[in-house]
Amino acid sequence: MKIQIINGPNLNLIGAREPEIYGSISFEDYLQQLLTLYPKIEIGYFQSNVEGEIINKLHETGFDCDGIVLNAGAYTHTSLAIRDAIKSISTPVVEVHISNVHARESFRRKSMLAGVCKGVIAGFGLDSYRLAIETFKVPVISTPVLI
Repeated sequence: MKIQIINGPNLNLIGAREPEIYGSISFEDYLQQLLTLYPKIEIGYFQSNVEGEIINKLHETGFDCDGIVLNAGAYTHTSLAIRDAIKSISTPVVEVHISNVHARESFRRKSMLAGVCKGVIAGFGLDSYRLAIETFKVPVISTPVLI
């Protein structure tokens, strides 16, 4: 099984950026936990602050992966281009948010992407990514103990 994680703008700063919202663990450290939890799953990781690069990655991986976990960051609320890219690929996409976007500013409550995604997971911290991976019916080797 092959899962691609795609993170959008400013998510390269997870662990340092607003730890009260996004936590204090870097995404790279969290990714190592996911790789340990799912040793038989090929998990790819890509992060970009550039909308076009995110679209290119969706095109590149959107026909040969079993699932894509996408945290488009602020592009979630603004990008018709990313929405169209998701509609154009055959791989199912789960939209993920670390924070509960519905408990934050009103502009964060509208997703341009949700309607073309398999589902949306928000508000469970970094564990939102594991929950998204689970939607693709991956086997777990042990009880998750991720932070």
